[in-house]
Amino acid sequence: MEKTVEAIILVTCPDQRGIVARLASALHETDGNILDAAQYTSVSTKTFLQRIHVSWEDSSTTRDSVQCALNPLIDELHLDVQIRWRATPNKVAVFVSREDHCLHDLLLLQRDGSLLCDIALIISNHAELSCIADQYNIPFHHIPVDASCDKDVEQAQIELLEANNIDLIILARYMRILSSDFTQRYDGKIINIHHSFLPAFAGGKPYHQAHCKGVKLIGATAHYATAKLDEGPIIEQSAIRISHKDEVVDMIRKGSDIERTVLARAVRWHLEDRIIIHENRAVVFE
Repeated sequence: MEKTVEAIILVTCPDQRGIVARLASALHETDGNILDAAQYTSVSTKTFLQRIHVSWEDSSTTRDSVQCALNPLIDELHLDVQIRWRATPNKVAVFVSREDHCLHDLLLLQRDGSLLCDIALIISNHAELSCIADQYNIPFHHIPVDASCDKDVEQAQIELLEANNIDLIILARYMRILSSDFTQRYDGKIINIHHSFLPAFAGGKPYHQAHCKGVKLIGATAHYATAKLDEGPIIEQSAIRISHKDEVVDMIRKGSDIERTVLARAVRWHLEDRIIIHENRAVVFE
């Protein structure tokens, strides 16, 4: 290891006494310094979840030695442990259609250092946004989609994702449905922004649905994409007040502002390894 290496350790296990102390002791034995720790206990499922931010300055400490120090606890306490080393940023692919507001926001935040990732490519079912990719020198791949869940289309997308070692897929208003095979392949690695306050108005044209219902609040939801449309674990949500005076076009304009911020927060938390998925819920350690 190079000097001063950091990792995020995500822990899930049956709730029991002494977990925090024993994990801290095991990490101490590796000469690790706990920079931050947060935990949550799900009473309904009797499950303990914890996020630990650790650093090491001893060059003799290795990834194998840290893993070996935790293995006895993994076996004894039935821990599910994920160690995310912070040596290199995540590689990200952004899927888009014709709407550009979320894409612009992600690219600006990444350029300014607010999103610690490498946006390696942009994939779209339309060609209109290629000029934006050119501005940021990001490869743009136009893959037309006549119908959602097309196997040939998804195979072409998968080949691009695998060739670029993509860690996270962001659906930045990508207006096509992904197949269950695709979402299962990248389980927990696809973040979608849906332009409604889920579970209300799932599916297509949510602003139109909201207008027909005469709601007084509209919102946006960032969630992990799963085989069930718009039913994946919710990461972040926000809402804005509207009135009877607002037409669909007004709702779209107002909603686009919160779509950007909600998606950006969700992506940032994922990149910072602040999320553990438990029982179709995203537990976010802010």
